[in-house]
Amino acid sequence: MAAAEPKPPAGAAAAGRLARGCWSAFWDYETPKVIVVKNRRLGVVYRAVQLLILLYFVWYVFIVQKSYQDSETGPESSVITKVKGITFSERKVWDVEEYVKPPEGGSVFSIITRIEVTPSQTLGTCPESVRVSNASCDTDEDCVAEQLDMLGSGLRTGRCVPYYQGSAKTCEVWGWCPVEDGASVSQFLGKMAPNFTILIKNSIHYPKFQFSKGNIEHRKDGYLKRCTFDEVSDPYCPIFKLGFIVEQAGENFTELAHTGGVIGVIINWDCDLDLSASKCNPKYSFRRLDPKHVPASSGYNFRFAKYYKVNGSATRTLIKAYGIRIDVIVHGQAGKFSLIPTIINLATALTSIGVGSFLCDWILLTFMNKNKVYSHKKFDKMADTPEQTVGPELCASEPSRQDSTLTDPRGLAQL
Repeated sequence: MAAAEPKPPAGAAAAGRLARGCWSAFWDYETPKVIVVKNRRLGVVYRAVQLLILLYFVWYVFIVQKSYQDSETGPESSVITKVKGITFSERKVWDVEEYVKPPEGGSVFSIITRIEVTPSQTLGTCPESVRVSNASCDTDEDCVAEQLDMLGSGLRTGRCVPYYQGSAKTCEVWGWCPVEDGASVSQFLGKMAPNFTILIKNSIHYPKFQFSKGNIEHRKDGYLKRCTFDEVSDPYCPIFKLGFIVEQAGENFTELAHTGGVIGVIINWDCDLDLSASKCNPKYSFRRLDPKHVPASSGYNFRFAKYYKVNGSATRTLIKAYGIRIDVIVHGQAGKFSLIPTIINLATALTSIGVGSFLCDWILLTFMNKNKVYSHKKFDKMADTPEQTVGPELCASEPSRQDSTLTDPRGLAQL
């Protein structure tokens, strides 16, 4: 009769069970338990939340925002402008070389519509402008010699002299005389200005997608010499009349020509590069940029001078110019299908659908009459046996193989 085989030690048996549990937990697939709750109102809430989330991702995220595309904002851009037209004032005829500043044809330029001219200024002494603070005086004692007012017209001599008009007196200064408001003459150039034409040549490039395009149609039949911009019939003829730009910005041309102002020409290139290049077209909009409702800073003007010599003496004509400044602003965004953002947004959509389950669980556990019954069905309370305390820090054995006590006092039919 064969001898009985010796039994392995209890510790070895526990170690074997632990090892088998570890390997089982590593290789086995686990899935959460599903509980079906027969409640129509809760089911409607659950499906409604899922439908809203699905509509949000399908309509807004994928259709409106095009989140399946890789995008690039802020295209590389160049702008060249050219103004044409002729006008006249009370005293002379004005051409482009005189009323456009600066003449280089950049993205920011000014068209002069009104000027205040102070002719034949020479270096000498004359009364200070009455608009300068502390310039009015009664006697020489009111004027401090060699005092320099940064907002004035020159260096004070210490004398109190009669002003250009009337009985007023101001302190005498040494500088370019006569001062600006003492002998200035106003001239209006805006009679023909609404008919000035402005060519805005714009080219953009999206380096990420190696895509380039311009806003002028490629034609060799003299097309640009006879066309003006029309959003429907001539979208690739970027020649705008100044009056059209001001009108589209919602401004009165005569008022703007007298006070000056800043008009923005905004060119927007929003391109879906999944479509053909012909679908990527510039969109133009116009609006006033300067704060016209703020009296302290409304309008736009600047000064410049023309220098020459008379009998060997330095002489200049000072011009205070009011005009319409044009700022050409280019922006846009290009997008093209890419697998990575598509996968990321699909994963986000699928994950977000689980919000419906979270909301309904919260309603069941908080507001329903039989919330305790649902809680017992959803959460299994398990009491650990002494064998389960062996090596808890190493791994967790498979729940189906643990010795446990399940608490399940009521049936699912009561929900």
